[in-house]
Amino acid sequence: MRSLLATAAIVLAAATGAMQLQSTDFPDGGTIPTWAMARDCGGQNRSPALTWSTAGKDVKSYALIVLDPDAPIPGGFYHWVVYNLPATSRGLAAGVRLAANQLGETSAGTAGYYGPCPPPGPVHHYVFTLYALDIAHIAADPPLSATQLNARIAGHVLTRAVLRGTKSRA
Repeated sequence: MRSLLATAAIVLAAATGAMQLQSTDFPDGGTIPTWAMARDCGGQNRSPALTWSTAGKDVKSYALIVLDPDAPIPGGFYHWVVYNLPATSRGLAAGVRLAANQLGETSAGTAGYYGPCPPPGPVHHYVFTLYALDIAHIAADPPLSATQLNARIAGHVLTRAVLRGTKSRA
């Protein structure tokens, strides 16, 4: 059954064109602005602006997960967990304020955006993954962690798009 769902997702993506995720604040693979960093790392903790292309008529909602896989903790550090974005959404403004039922819990233990805050040293990579889903609403009380969200959307992902950013601290 999962193989059939995976094949259907590939066919849908091919038929509608690949969904694209972009930011006007940094290019794919580019440096995330300092103002988007966490306050305790010298930033304003404002989320960057994101835009995406449509993923087809079968999309019922979108979810977004931002992960730093280079963080010195097992599994990486989750900076933003967002769900229940309407199917009509085509982006999020910089510093967007979302409803409580759209925000999951970061690795910092808070619901909302927690900007990059890499330890001094090598560049860290931040992976923004947008999921187009075939479900309209994900019930969550309390806010879901990224692991919990991934479990809830398993089998419901029509397609996904990735945007990568980098950041370092001296």
